[in-house]
Formats: sequence, C-alpha cells, structure tokens
Amino acid sequence: MAEVVTGEAVVIDVPCARFPSRAVALAIDLLVQLVLLLLLSGVAVAATAGGALNAAAVAALGLTVFVLVVVGYPATIETLSRGRSLGKMALGLRVVSDDGGPERFRQALMRALLAVLEIWLTLGFLALVTSLLSASGKRLGDIWAGTFVITERMPQPRGPANALPTMPPALAGWAATLQLSGLDDGTAETARQYLSRYYTLTPAARTDFGQRIAAAVAAQVSPAAPPGATPPDYLSAVLAERRAREQARMMGRVTLGDSGLGDSGLGDSGPAAPPSPGPPGPDQPGGPPARPADRPGGFLPPR
Repeated sequence: MAEVVTGEAVVIDVPCARFPSRAVALAIDLLVQLVLLLLLSGVAVAATAGGALNAAAVAALGLTVFVLVVVGYPATIETLSRGRSLGKMALGLRVVSDDGGPERFRQALMRALLAVLEIWLTLGFLALVTSLLSASGKRLGDIWAGTFVITERMPQPRGPANALPTMPPALAGWAATLQLSGLDDGTAETARQYLSRYYTLTPAARTDFGQRIAAAVAAQVSPAAPPGATPPDYLSAVLAERRAREQARMMGRVTLGDSGLGDSGLGDSGPAAPPSPGPPGPDQPGGPPARPADRPGGFLPPR
C-alpha cells in the first residue's frame, strides 16, 4: 500500500501494483508492439520493393516506424485511456500521478521515452532493478514522470481498527450535497481515529468525544446534519463521501467538468437531494427539547 496525499491534503491508501502483475502486463504490451512492428515493417518493405527509395530513405522510414510503435503507441493509448495500456487493462492496473490524479500526456510520453532505454535496449534489466529497489515499484520512467502503477481491484481492509468509514444508507442522499472544501486533513484524521476506536471507548467517552468531534467537523462542512443524526453516523457519512470523491477522481472515473466538483475537487457532487426521514428533531412536535450539545450539528448522543 502507498499513501497518496492529494492537492486537497486528503490522504488515501492505494495498493501499488505488484511486480508479477506489472511484468505480465508489460509482456502483453511488448507482444502487441512486436506484432505492430512486424505488420508496419512488412508494409514499409512492400512500399519500397519497387526501388523508388534509396537506402537513406528506407532507413528513415524504418526509424519512423520504430518510434511510432515503441514511443507513440504507448504514450497515445495511455493518455486516451487515462493510464491503462492493453496489458494493464487485462491485469486491472492503471498509471496515476504521484498526487493521485490521472496520467497526463507529458507523463505518458516520458515513460515511453525512458522505456526505450530501460526495457528495449537493456531487455528489461534496468527496469527490473529500479522496480525492485523502489518501495512503490517505480521504474525510471515513473520516477522521471512522477507516476506509479496501482491496481484497480482494491482489497478491503480487514479488522475493526483498520475498517474504512462506510456510508450510512439514511445519510447517502444528504452526503451527496456536502461542501467539503473547508474540511482540513487534521480534523478529518481526528474523526477517522475516533471511529476506528469507537468500540474500545467507554459509553461516556463515546458520547463526549463524538459530540465534540462532530461539532468541529460541522463547523467546516455544510449543509448541517439532518435531524436525529448521531455523531458516529454523521462522521462516517462525511468521511465516506470525502474518500469516495477523491478515489473517483484518482481512478479517472470523473473529471472536474462533469462531476460538479469545485476548484478544490471536494465541492458539491450533484443536485441537492431531500434528507431521508428520521425521528423528530429538537424543538419539533413530538421531538426532544433542544440541548446545547445538540445545536452545533443537530446531533444526538450515540445510542
């Protein structure tokens, strides 16, 4: 696993691709490139069979075919597919930037250019050495381009201490309308630690810490929690939505233009949805009287 710190200071654990899966993906890509080289070389030979080109022109044509297949092909397909070559598609891998964003053309071009040295000219030996020495499995092309390879088939962490916050179904519609750009990473990390240690705390500590942490988070995000939302549910919904938006951006499934995210990448993700029905809130008919601890986010103590 590798920690990716995005431009919005959101820390995301992503699984780096293992060397065996990268090697198989590379073998598939090399096979495709060799087939293309043979086909285009055959076309070039047929075109020059009549003797219309001299030796220098034939050499230039051969070099052009080599550059197009070895450099142009991987750079183009990785750019258009947002970091996935044919081999990576088959193995469920993707190239991403060091900040978790999708691979850009200049990065794909840099990786393709250095692949000539570390894969084609050294038969993959240089790429093997650098990948084994790098904690993230980076080859030289990844180091110079500022990228690394991840697996899209992410295993779910096990154990209550490492469990990721999950979205409470009753708060899913409300969470989709959240403005999260003001939530700093320190407050989010405090909330995550509270949720991971929730069942190790005494009931009194759960209530006290939950109210205080939920109030701190509520001061940085909007809109306010629906009436009747407990601090653990509220914090789980906020963190789950925050993580989901960052993972979607990192995996290239959404862009700022079509997701409704603001400049920070953590704004609204769609039109407001009505809050799910819940028990009557403070000061409503049939509801409990409002208490000072309830007012910052409309929270009730954990039950």
